[in-house]
Amino acid sequence: MLTKRFFKTKDEAEVTFEFSHPQAKKVELVAEFTDWQPLAMRFVKKDGAFKLKQRLPVDKQYHFKYLIDGTKWDNDHNADAYVPNGFGTENSVVNTQRIV
Repeated sequence: MLTKRFFKTKDEAEVTFEFSHPQAKKVELVAEFTDWQPLAMRFVKKDGAFKLKQRLPVDKQYHFKYLIDGTKWDNDHNADAYVPNGFGTENSVVNTQRIV
């Protein structure tokens, strides 16, 4: 799940990436904006989900995926869009366009 917060005085959005996977011990966010390097997500016990907040420039689109336990890839089931990648699967897309 993606949650976005926009700032009146900054050209960036705070995006909260949230992913639930009952058997996962570790979930990482891998994205264009990290140069495809994994970022560890924090497990929030009360929500039962892994979360990560990231500030991103507004009016852009970024591809991303979740890496579960270092071996399994998954998409965000509530992403803004999905696009084919070079591996025969799809990437999730987050759009930071400000809705007026």
